[in-house]
Amino acid sequence: MTRDDATGDIPVTPALRRVLARADAPELLDLLADGMPGADLTTLLLEVFRRRADRLSPAEVMRRYRSDRFVAPAPVDFAALRRTEDALLAALPDAFEVLVLAPVVPLAAHSAVATVDPRKVIATVRGSEVAADPTNALALEAAHRRSLALTDDPRSDVPVRLAAGQRVTRAQNFNAPGMLAHFQLFGLVTAGRDTGNRRFEHRHLADHLRFAARAMADVGIQDTQIRLTVLDDAAAPLLEGMRHELAGLSGVEVREDPDRATGRGYYTGLCFKIHASIGGRQLEVGDGGFVQWSQLLTGNRKERLLISGYGVDRLAEALP
Repeated sequence: MTRDDATGDIPVTPALRRVLARADAPELLDLLADGMPGADLTTLLLEVFRRRADRLSPAEVMRRYRSDRFVAPAPVDFAALRRTEDALLAALPDAFEVLVLAPVVPLAAHSAVATVDPRKVIATVRGSEVAADPTNALALEAAHRRSLALTDDPRSDVPVRLAAGQRVTRAQNFNAPGMLAHFQLFGLVTAGRDTGNRRFEHRHLADHLRFAARAMADVGIQDTQIRLTVLDDAAAPLLEGMRHELAGLSGVEVREDPDRATGRGYYTGLCFKIHASIGGRQLEVGDGGFVQWSQLLTGNRKERLLISGYGVDRLAEALP
């Protein structure tokens, strides 16, 4: 990707440069992105897509259905998917509230507080975007509830624990076996207040990791690895704390993963991956860690947030 020659601050891809040149309107991008109120842009785009839809015949819709990876049914067995999600729900601690999430979230929900490139999610013409991860929507709801609690009591430390299963869509094309444009994720978030000495982090990280161990056992996985990565030296005591908390769990190995490359800049303090033995292979089935989203969403630096997510499609492969 290059930068716009005139301003130096507008990302321009070769494809976008070609489109603007064809339109013979180099100012078009600025007009649509910055020079038009959101409601007016929605009105314009709705009419554009209405006209495009009016021109499409049933045969053209059928051709698109056959070739568009975003709309094809998933290859996973529905009954296996349902049983896997039931196992995850059964392993969830009672303190978690399970939500039914909307299929869309506000525009920039995946990029305003996280490091996700907006081009990796699917924006809609109505100023929203298709859900790409349930933890983003859960974080918004948790921040909303924490904000209400802080209004009543500025020092409230009552945690908000939420979970949800959601079919999500991601725009990047991985071109690898088993990598789908849409898939089922099961996500958890815990939001609350920093109470000192990393008590929030220790308590709730242990909850998330115990859930992971129970869920893997309930799905039928006999060999689970919890790989912890310390991103900040101040969080190092959490690693030993988790070794102690999870010691003795059958079929669960807790290990340090200092060479992890992904998630740096996304997570803070400490993050983790869950690997499970499925079909004789060690596969990544879960990911999580601490993020700063709730601090940004509430405007309160004392807020803390822990997220984790699990690939339900992949876990379904482990069912007998």
